[in-house]
Amino acid sequence: MRFRASIINEHRRFSSTSRSWISPICFTEKKKPDPPPESSIFSPMETNPKTKFISHDFAVNLIKRERDPQRALDMFNKVSQQKGFNHNNATYSVILDNLVRHKKFEAVDAILHLMKYDTCRFQEGVFLNLMKHFSRFDLHDKVIEMFNLIQVIARVKPSLNAISTCLNLLIDSGEVDLARKFLLYAKHHLGLQPNTCIFNILVKHHCKNGDIESAFRVVEEMKRCGISYPNLITYSTLMDCLFVNSRSKEAMELFEDMISKERISPDPVTFNVMINGFCRAGEVERAKMIIDFMKKNGCNPNVYNYSALMNGFCKEGKIQEAKQIFDEVKETGLKLDTVGYTTLMNCFCRNGQIDEAIELLGEMKASGCRADALTYNVILRGLSSEGRLKEALQMLDQWGREGVHLNKGSYRIILNALCKNGQLEKAVDFLSLMSKKGVWPHHATWNELVVRLCGSGNTEIGVRVLTGFLGLGFKPEPESWEVVIESVCKERKLLHVFELLDSLVS
Repeated sequence: MRFRASIINEHRRFSSTSRSWISPICFTEKKKPDPPPESSIFSPMETNPKTKFISHDFAVNLIKRERDPQRALDMFNKVSQQKGFNHNNATYSVILDNLVRHKKFEAVDAILHLMKYDTCRFQEGVFLNLMKHFSRFDLHDKVIEMFNLIQVIARVKPSLNAISTCLNLLIDSGEVDLARKFLLYAKHHLGLQPNTCIFNILVKHHCKNGDIESAFRVVEEMKRCGISYPNLITYSTLMDCLFVNSRSKEAMELFEDMISKERISPDPVTFNVMINGFCRAGEVERAKMIIDFMKKNGCNPNVYNYSALMNGFCKEGKIQEAKQIFDEVKETGLKLDTVGYTTLMNCFCRNGQIDEAIELLGEMKASGCRADALTYNVILRGLSSEGRLKEALQMLDQWGREGVHLNKGSYRIILNALCKNGQLEKAVDFLSLMSKKGVWPHHATWNELVVRLCGSGNTEIGVRVLTGFLGLGFKPEPESWEVVIESVCKERKLLHVFELLDSLVS
């Protein structure tokens, strides 16, 4: 592959070339990306040798904003051609972040290889960031590799933070055996003495698996070892697990022991565990008592505590109580976050109070709180459920013109509602709009649309929709084929039947 060849060539040339240069790597055999337009901020440097010197900070900002990994790499290369410029920790960090986000793993390896020979002083954070990205891609061996490179490239012994991060990523990914081997390695080769953070990761692991007894055994081990001791995070994790497993009485007993025996004072995070726990159990009034307890004991509830309680009332359908909590938040001077506003809007919509939800959206924007796609989807779903599709379409159009970032779900909500309400022609038009934006309907939705079109006498349109999705590589359900062919046969358009059968066979 050209990609591999370019890396090998660079490795061979490395000893005789500038250490900060990497050739523009060809990621695939596809055509090269178009060159940047003349208006590009980088063009002047390419055409005018007397252009202003690009500093490290400016280079970092350029690479950070670039969405095309090849262009980002070109920028990384180009700035290194400046006389007196050597890449530093920040520029290496930003290019690695850009490449790993776009899954250009061979390019990442090439950069890391060059870093081994660079005299630049590297920081541990570069490798922690790479570890987190590789974990998200389920490349757990690469997580370990990045951890090992801390000593090789940064030339420092990994900190306890690095060990904790690596262990946490492995356990969160379910790689328990790998995590166990890693712990043994850290103990024997790095002289690891498990601290509270390490023990808390193990407690969290057992709690996540619902094994509360093993979690408590870890806590007993913490107390025995004398190096570390359970802290607020330990107890909060245990309490949350007890609540999840419907053991609220034991959770409250543990809370009392934490205060009276261990002399550990709870914080709003711990109280949030209790509020959420009681709300999940349907005991919202007890959750409200926690808020009152906080106030009486000098721990002011934060916006997350109020949001959790509001969510509990909303799930119980107690909209008036939820509204009272909302008003109380405003009276205390706290600013509700996106989750809080969205929770109450969702409650309004479920109760059929769509106009109140839309009004609340306006208030949210006026307060400076930014709505996200989930917030807008709550409104769209509420309008659609009430049959107010015209308004939903108008809002979708308006938000698009305002530059609001909507996701695939926003469009799918409208399409599903159009299909459900039998507005098939509008559904087909809307499908066309979605395709222009690169958004495709859910597999079940477009199959249902094909079936409904054929069932309503719009066989020709149904066939067009089906063949259109075939061309995109989608596979219709057998029921969709059956309905389409049966409808075409009824209209005695046998040529279409044979064409469809050819498509089915191929």
